[in-house]
Amino acid sequence: MIVVKFGGTSMADAAAIRRAGEIVRTRLKREPIVVVSALSGVTNQLLQVGAQAVEGQLVPAMATVQALRERHLNEAHALLGDTASGLEVAGELSSMMDELAALAEALSVLGHGTPRAMDKIAALGEQLSSLIAAAAFREMGLAARHVDARDVMRTDERFGKAEPQPELISEAARRVLSPIIRAGQVPVLGGFVGATAQRVTTTLGRGGSDYSASLIGAALRAEAIEIWTDVDGMLSADPRVVADARLIAEIRFDEASELASFGAKVLHPSTIAPAVKLGIPVYLFNSRNPAGTGTRITFEAPHRPVTAIAGKKNVTVIKVRSARMLMAHGVLRRIFEVFEQHRTSVDVVATSEVSVSVTIDDTTYLEALLNDLQPLGDVSVERNRGILALVGSGMSDDSQAMARALAALEGARVHMVSLSASGINLTLIVDGDQVDPGIRRLHAAFFGRQVA
Repeated sequence: MIVVKFGGTSMADAAAIRRAGEIVRTRLKREPIVVVSALSGVTNQLLQVGAQAVEGQLVPAMATVQALRERHLNEAHALLGDTASGLEVAGELSSMMDELAALAEALSVLGHGTPRAMDKIAALGEQLSSLIAAAAFREMGLAARHVDARDVMRTDERFGKAEPQPELISEAARRVLSPIIRAGQVPVLGGFVGATAQRVTTTLGRGGSDYSASLIGAALRAEAIEIWTDVDGMLSADPRVVADARLIAEIRFDEASELASFGAKVLHPSTIAPAVKLGIPVYLFNSRNPAGTGTRITFEAPHRPVTAIAGKKNVTVIKVRSARMLMAHGVLRRIFEVFEQHRTSVDVVATSEVSVSVTIDDTTYLEALLNDLQPLGDVSVERNRGILALVGSGMSDDSQAMARALAALEGARVHMVSLSASGINLTLIVDGDQVDPGIRRLHAAFFGRQVA
């Protein structure tokens, strides 16, 4: 059994959904479970509906609802026509869009949107796309069967970024999905969407569709997990920054995870965690180029000083300095407890005897963080910084790689340098406008191409 996940660009329109169906057809002997994202751009539009409704902008919110209704009905008609199945799916889609419109009206009256309400809105994208995909696959002659993801993906009640409950997911997957597979059918369900024990709709946060696929693969001990997107696999750098970035045929789990965390958008950082625990290989493929070799993520990939280079902009650096830290105990614990209290993740950490520097992406609670850090020392903030990350499982084995990286950035201001505890990631904090030039210079230094 394998899990086959199609991202938003692989579900963009009728043509893309047909391509996805043909890919599924080639994998029927491997007993596929299909997980789909919302049609490209839909989740953003749904969140826009919620935001506009809360702000009292009901007219533009309803205009967006109508645009979403027409898009989904048009794609369904292009795939199914006026068949009985097409009419049935159109009715279901319309009913769901009516529910969205009613929810938008309610939010406009209340003037406030709870995370629970926003999850109900955001989840509609995958619920709509999975209905269309399952029906389209059946129209193509595949024995597809739609499954409501909320029957399988059990989570806690942290609306907006719910935490999956692996044991409950495993039980539900065996109960709901396994019989469908044994019957020779193809389960089709939306990613990103889950439900609490009381079956209240939740979402796993942005990028959660990939995470759903990995969780289901782990729950059923899949042979492999395939992520189908719009690029040929993981590359040595972002192709929008480095035109001659190279395809990575094989990459280690830990390397892929680091790259995802530091800006490689082809893969969500959480995606491979469940697969890693069980050693399930993850493949990245391009749905527009199904004959491509893609990238295989596994434990057995080659050991290299530098496998790829990633970058991230809009990073904020927070520095805490105090002479009281010298020879003191528990200072780091107290500092990180502040970040935990405000549910803010830290990316890079650098310490000395009297200072601690960290980087964050999410500045939602920045003011509260600064207030709570003040009693621990002098606190300063540096905005508009960027991260350059060199990732390679052999990084710590080759000091020349580190020296070459710093030499490649000659003339650029480097604010922090950090080598990860695992020794596979060298991270450099630079000015935000130096991220793209820095990636190009580092790529030229390690992969032998000229900087454009």
